[in-house]
Amino acid sequence: MLTGNDLIQLGFKPGKWFKEALDYLNATGLAGDELTAYLETYRPAPVRELLPVPVAYHENIRATNVLEQANIDYVNQSMALLMRTPTVVGGAIMPDACPAGPLGTIPVGGVVVAHKAIHPGMHSADICCSVMLTNLGKIDPKAVLDCGQEITHFGPGGRPPGRQFALPASLRAEFDANPFLNNPRSLLMAAEQLGTQGDGNHFLYVGISKNTGDTVLVTHHGSRGVGAMLYKYGMQVAERFRQELSPATYPENAWLPSDSPEGIDYWNALQTVRQWTKENHLCLHRAIAEKVGATVQQQFWNEHNFVFRDGDLFYHAKGATPMDAKFMPDITGPRIIPLNMAQPILIVEGGTTARNLGFAPHGAGRNLSRTKHKYSKGSQSKIDIFAEETQGIDARFYFNEIDISELPSAYKDAEAVKQQIVEFDLATIVDEVQPYGCLMAGDWEKEAPWRKAKLAKKAAAAAAQTNPE
Repeated sequence: MLTGNDLIQLGFKPGKWFKEALDYLNATGLAGDELTAYLETYRPAPVRELLPVPVAYHENIRATNVLEQANIDYVNQSMALLMRTPTVVGGAIMPDACPAGPLGTIPVGGVVVAHKAIHPGMHSADICCSVMLTNLGKIDPKAVLDCGQEITHFGPGGRPPGRQFALPASLRAEFDANPFLNNPRSLLMAAEQLGTQGDGNHFLYVGISKNTGDTVLVTHHGSRGVGAMLYKYGMQVAERFRQELSPATYPENAWLPSDSPEGIDYWNALQTVRQWTKENHLCLHRAIAEKVGATVQQQFWNEHNFVFRDGDLFYHAKGATPMDAKFMPDITGPRIIPLNMAQPILIVEGGTTARNLGFAPHGAGRNLSRTKHKYSKGSQSKIDIFAEETQGIDARFYFNEIDISELPSAYKDAEAVKQQIVEFDLATIVDEVQPYGCLMAGDWEKEAPWRKAKLAKKAAAAAAQTNPE
């Protein structure tokens, strides 16, 4: 009878598969070439080392000041490390490129092409962060913004009972059928968070088409907790593969082989989350259009945090807009590139060029982190900064607390990004949506229970020191 020691002597590393293999071999009595052939099906793939030199990538960005040059230098250092990942065959950075983690991780505004590999860390936790545009015709933009503020939901958690949108049965069935999605928490969030926008840089924007004068609604948000949970599970599975296939690869760049059962399930889960996120936009747009009595003239959307497939090549876009139609089989119009709340949203068309790998920027990007930007404003009050930077637009925060890290000065110069889209032949601008107003979450954490408790504890400690018993 064969034992585990026999398999070890044959050159196989111990693993969970030993029991299954030994049970089969001892039941069938395989020997000789037949035994060897059977065992070879369990032999792990050879360990893959980091590439000796980085794969070349397209640099579609130009610094306009010293701060931006420092930003670009960091992005290039990060890309030089990332592009040594064994699966990588191509890449690009866009005019909105900025760091999104430690050195070696994909930047915002980055595109990385991998062969037969899906890297969860390269699409990030905000899976399918996306923008949807609806042309509502000749209707009062203030009425649309007022209505949007009433209907949408920003901040943590989901919609309260009685204000929830119905999760389509077909989508629920896809969640139930996928091992990455059919856990109770993901299913609960899929129902409760439909029609919610989260926080950070997500927004509800109302403007006027430069070409037609029509009122246009644009929303920007992703897959919320649904995508974050998928990302978490995907990274856990990718890490198990990394330890076996390529221990030298940075954990942030771990991957799932696309042809493995896990890789196939993960790819399918990404498509389900994509559809959920599209529905997340749609239910808000439908409800707003119905309430203001508008007839939809045109509607289209695109994601910019996702993985796109072309045969065995997987294009990981972290904050990059897909331009080539092959990446979006449900394409219904041009693409959307927002810049900041006080600037026009660009409507662009295009495809694959010599430099862009089929992608364009997703927005304006940042030169400073949120915290550093706040410090850069010195002693100037939030109210003064807000008044100065939102002059001429109806800017609002859902929680009535100004978040200066989302005001226009927190982002790269919008005009420079626009110029570089043309300069590097990344897309053709076909229209602009001039801003009327914008709704964002704002500083919801200011009144968060955990923050109130922390402040109360600090105040109590100070009082105890001032008035000791």
